Amino acid sequence: MADGAVAAVKPAFDAGGHVRRMREDGYTIVEGLMDADQIAAFRAGVEPLLGHYRGRNDFEGRTTERVYTLVARGKVYEQIVSDPRLLAILGAFLKPNFLLSASHAICIYPGEKAQSLHTDDAFYLVPRPRPALAVSVIGAVDDFTAENGATVVLPGTHRWGADEIEAFRDGRLPKDKIPEPVPLVMPAGSIAAFPGTLVHGAGANRSKAPRLGYTNQYCEPWLRTQENFYLAVPRDRVAAMAPETQSLLGYSITQPFLGMVTASHPAKTLDPGWTPAIVRQAVE
Repeated sequence: MADGAVAAVKPAFDAGGHVRRMREDGYTIVEGLMDADQIAAFRAGVEPLLGHYRGRNDFEGRTTERVYTLVARGKVYEQIVSDPRLLAILGAFLKPNFLLSASHAICIYPGEKAQSLHTDDAFYLVPRPRPALAVSVIGAVDDFTAENGATVVLPGTHRWGADEIEAFRDGRLPKDKIPEPVPLVMPAGSIAAFPGTLVHGAGANRSKAPRLGYTNQYCEPWLRTQENFYLAVPRDRVAAMAPETQSLLGYSITQPFLGMVTASHPAKTLDPGWTPAIVRQAVE
């Protein structure tokens, strides 16, 4: 979605204001992205999947549980991935036909330690400073508080160059150069959006209850995604999704022809009875 998409969203939603805050501060909070019914549907869909997994290392969180490929687990998860208000914001930072890179629920249980501070697009080895190649969304299903593990951000760090990032990681950056951490306190149904260049991390859960949330992360259409949705989501399930969600999963073309399937549009693979050209054209 291009920059002009901001104007296509109804005037009651100030997409431009959120875009400006992201560019200036490095993050913005959008309240009310999910309504009460959607929050209830989110909980009902995830609840049977919880209680089976814990993180394998300190970064994942040893008392944190994740449910991957969330987008394909129910209609409500498709809705929040492709909400037009969110897409209007994303379109100001990413090129048309940008992709969903990762989609998973995150449940932080009591006693979890704070996650190490990091950036989400560090695996794209393009030197900083640079525009974001990805945008991250953190969503609150429970209220996010400073006590229950609200994500912590360092405002302005999305503009840091390579030297500042390396010095910060190594503990060499002077304390007066490090912004004061800000917990993303927000009510259930809200999201926080920030460029993948922003330094952030999940907070410690010092409360007595789990904190349920989710992350949907997006990237430029010419980059490899974190989750391989082509393999993770069955084709018949993709075929039942809205066109906007299909595009986010990679069933789209990035100009001039990135993503084509044997010289055809990838959406054609969702047609009933489709078979690959190498099968149809096979010579016995």
